[in-house]
Amino acid sequence: QVQLVESGGDLVQPGGSLRLSCAASGFSLDFYAVGWFRQAPGKEREAVSCMSSITNSDGNTYYIDPVKGRFTISRDDDKNMMYLQMNNLKPEDTAVYYCAAAWTPETQCLTSYFGSWGQGTQVTVSS
Repeated sequence: QVQLVESGGDLVQPGGSLRLSCAASGFSLDFYAVGWFRQAPGKEREAVSCMSSITNSDGNTYYIDPVKGRFTISRDDDKNMMYLQMNNLKPEDTAVYYCAAAWTPETQCLTSYFGSWGQGTQVTVSS
């Protein structure tokens, strides 16, 4: 059974940091592009960051402009895990964060290109 499970969401003050983790099971994550997405209340789900496969591609990363320089996506294919390190968090980063896998080694960082999703983890940035 293909499954992605996120963890690490929490309430944090502005300027703080969080590390989100995503554990994959039922398939080998290393062949596929992965991504982190978020959905704030009343808004559509949006891409945050994506990373192509290292095994079958070049491990290229992509970030949306609002998180560039603050967030870092990474993957540990030996552990079948992916991560999102979030630093200098802002209130506008508040959302449910989802990890996802695309069934191709590289893809555009858009929700429609990702076929397997986790259940989400809440990140709240507030003082």
